[in-house]
Amino acid sequence: MKAAVFHKPGDITVDNVPDPKIIDPRDVILRVTSTAICGSDLHILSGAVPQKEDMIMGHEFMGIVEEIGSAITNLKKGDRVVVPFPIACGSCFFCTHEASPACENSNYKHYGPNGDMIDQKGGALFGYTDLYGGYSGGQAEYVRVPYADISPRIVPENMSDEQVLFLTDIFPTGWSAIDWAQLKGGEVVAIFGCGPVGLMAQKAAWINGASRVIAIDPLDYRLEKAKAVNNVDILNPHKVDVVEAIREMTGGRGADVCVDAVGFEPERSLMDKFKATINFEKGSIKVLEMCFEAVRRMGTVSIMGVYGSPYDNFPMHRMFDKGITIKQGQAPVLNYIDKLIDIVSNGQVVLDDIITHKLPLSDAAHGYKIFDEKQDDCVKVVLKP
Repeated sequence: MKAAVFHKPGDITVDNVPDPKIIDPRDVILRVTSTAICGSDLHILSGAVPQKEDMIMGHEFMGIVEEIGSAITNLKKGDRVVVPFPIACGSCFFCTHEASPACENSNYKHYGPNGDMIDQKGGALFGYTDLYGGYSGGQAEYVRVPYADISPRIVPENMSDEQVLFLTDIFPTGWSAIDWAQLKGGEVVAIFGCGPVGLMAQKAAWINGASRVIAIDPLDYRLEKAKAVNNVDILNPHKVDVVEAIREMTGGRGADVCVDAVGFEPERSLMDKFKATINFEKGSIKVLEMCFEAVRRMGTVSIMGVYGSPYDNFPMHRMFDKGITIKQGQAPVLNYIDKLIDIVSNGQVVLDDIITHKLPLSDAAHGYKIFDEKQDDCVKVVLKP
C-alpha cells in the first residue's frame, strides 16, 4: 500500500509499504477514505519531537472497515467510522475514569507516571513516534486500529467525510479547551493561534455561550479565515499590543478564558531562539506567557498547544498572584465524541469550512511543505488515499 512515511527531520515521502494485518482479536483493518495533516505532525517533521525509525504518519483519519478481529462485535465489514487519535484499552484505571489519553496499556513500552521528555509517556497515539506507542498512522491507504471495540464511531451515512473527519482530533481538542473552562455564559474568550485547533476552539466557545471571542495570530490570512468562518474579533501581535488590546476590550480586567492553541513552536525572534539554545529548551513559552498576562484574575488558561521540555523563568509568580486555573494535556476525545457527532449532524456547527487544500495522498509531501511553510494561505490539508 501507499503511505506517508517519516524518515528523518524534513523528510516525509509517500512510499510503498506492507499492508497492515490483524495481530490481535480486538483489531480492525480500516481502508482510509480521508486523513489530514495536523499541526502536531509538524513537530515530528521539524525534529522537535524525536523519532529515530521510519514511521507512517497521521492521527486524523477515517474510513471503511475492511477486516475485523475475532473479538470485535460492535463493528462489521463495510461500516464507515471515525477514529479518535488517542489509543485506549477501555479497561485500565484511567480509561474507566474518563482519562483515556493516560491509558496504562496502549503504550506498554514507554508508559509511566513521570511524564519525562524521553520516556515515561502517557497512552499511545496513532502515528506519533515510538515514545507514544510506535503505532502506524492513518496517512495511508490502510491502517490497523487496535482496541477497535472501544474507540471507533460509526458516522451518519448522509454526511461527507469532510463534515465529520475532524471529530478524530481537532474539534474534540478545541472543545476540551472550552469545556475545561466551564463557561456559564457571557464570558470573553481569547484564543491564541488561528491554526486548525484554534479555529475549532473558537467554534466551541460560541456554542458554549461566550459573549465575545477574540482570535490572535501573527498571520493575516489565518486571521481572515477565523473572521470569515467564526465571526470573531481579530488581533495581530505585529500590529497591536495584544495584552493591552484584550484588557481594553474587557474593561481593564482581561479575558475570562485564554486558550493556548500554539504550543512550543511559535513564530520566534533570533533572541528567542538564542535563549532557548543556552537554556536547553525546546522552542518557546512566549504564547503561554501572553495567556497568563491577558487572562483576568481568577480566570482560566487552557493549554492545547504541545510543550516538550522544562522552561527557565516560568512565570509561577503571575499564576499565583492572579489565581489562574490551568488545564492542559491531550484531549479526552472519548468523553466528548458522541455528543460532538450529534452537534455536527444536527447542523449546530460546521467543521469543513476550515479546509483550504484537498490533495491526493501521493501529494502528501507537498501538503506538509505548504502547511509547514504557510504557503498558499494554507490552513488545513486533507489527503485522499
